Amino acid sequence: MTNDLEYNTEREHLIIPEYGRHLQKMINYAKSKETKEERNKLAKAIISVMGNLQPHLRDVPDFQHKLWDQLFIMSNFELDADSPYPKPSEEELTSRPDPLKYPQNHPKYRFYGNNIKTMIDVACTWEEGEMKEALVYTIANHMKKCYLNWNKDTVEDSVIFNHLFELSDGKIDLKGSEEDLTDSTSLLRTKSKYGGKGGAKKSKKKYSSNRKRY
Repeated sequence: MTNDLEYNTEREHLIIPEYGRHLQKMINYAKSKETKEERNKLAKAIISVMGNLQPHLRDVPDFQHKLWDQLFIMSNFELDADSPYPKPSEEELTSRPDPLKYPQNHPKYRFYGNNIKTMIDVACTWEEGEMKEALVYTIANHMKKCYLNWNKDTVEDSVIFNHLFELSDGKIDLKGSEEDLTDSTSLLRTKSKYGGKGGAKKSKKKYSSNRKRY
């Protein structure tokens, strides 16, 4: 009796383990049949069993097509049976997909991110006026915040203005501006208030005080 025990390490590899070993044995048995009529009959029976194992997928479009594909995959594409759908090929499943064409941007100042460059390019296309000026200073303040996330210290406005001038190819020049950007301490305070460990507690405490007040 001890000699008849089977261990998983000694059994054959399950191609799709979700269906279990008994279904794999049924497919191997269907492969062993000599006549195609018998193989077709067994294949339809196996498809019925596979569908019963996944009743939640009955309403999914092309559910039967998926089952037939999985049947041929679990047979190592060796089951010679008629299918109502085109048979999948082993080369198609094992072939590697084409590499995705990710944008290969290598900005000089990576701590600003790619979105900053996009915003600068858009701002350069706007007509001169209050709207463009507001957008430019918004971009500059965001650049300063990004710089502080990277440096975590302080930065002079002139550094941001020089970087903005360089990234815009000289189209945006704030070097002689008399208007200052948001103070570094204010940006750091905002970050610690909402991004630090005590940010959630402070926000919750403020909300509770509003409830008592009103």
